[in-house]
Amino acid sequence: MNEKIALFGAGGKMGVRLSKNLLKSDYRVSHVEPGAAGRQRLKDELGLDCVEVDAALDGVDVVILAIPDTLIGKIAHEIAPRLKAGTMVMTLDAAAPFAGHLPDRTDLTYFVAHPCHPLIFNDETTAEARRDYFGGGAARQSITSALMQGPPEAFDLGEDIAKTIYQPILRSYRLTVDQMAILEPGLSETVCATLLQVMRDAMDETVRRGVPEQCARDFLLGHMNILGAVIFNEIPGAFSDACNKAITFGKPRLMRDDWLKVFDREEIAESIRRIT
Repeated sequence: MNEKIALFGAGGKMGVRLSKNLLKSDYRVSHVEPGAAGRQRLKDELGLDCVEVDAALDGVDVVILAIPDTLIGKIAHEIAPRLKAGTMVMTLDAAAPFAGHLPDRTDLTYFVAHPCHPLIFNDETTAEARRDYFGGGAARQSITSALMQGPPEAFDLGEDIAKTIYQPILRSYRLTVDQMAILEPGLSETVCATLLQVMRDAMDETVRRGVPEQCARDFLLGHMNILGAVIFNEIPGAFSDACNKAITFGKPRLMRDDWLKVFDREEIAESIRRIT
């Protein structure tokens, strides 16, 4: 495929990652970056030059918005009048599309693609891959994609671009924008990131109470490894009676009875409103 892609935010952290992987493809990429530091980073790290917006949008087939959620609506509305019918606008997160921040252009294709990041439990064999926690480099990761609007056949193009920018790929999932919003911010941030922060706070508290810091870290991360392996069925096994009793009494101490309501659509919508 040699479609023309305009990559906005090309000099940011995510933009540079995408730019590097797009170099491995046949796509024709125009890089757009307003910041001097970002343009220099792109030049120094990848030898790429940026172009002005008008040049990037001339004859463009796909626009990738690798920019903060708070800017997606503004930038999308600014460039929409210059996009021909059928152009694909791709965002890297479901928040702005879910919140209705994309222009009301039924003749444009809207596509969302987001990485799962490399799995904690994996079979990577190289040190580089095992240390690639973010993905898009050495470690394989799965991806999620949603065709928000546009012809059904447009999904193939969007998925191919997603596989390119997030490579190497483990699995690719086709979802709806609503399902992607349940996953993030719902599952990944509201639940996972919050509980991980609570675990870190708990570790810090054990240190405050006298446990050596390295010991507390080793103890917690080691138990996260084995307990996670059992909970997520990576290995056959069961918790001890003592552990099960600790969970039975600990869960209501730590979690509200109605905590699963964080996945209700109105809760997801309010979380996304704060984000965007």
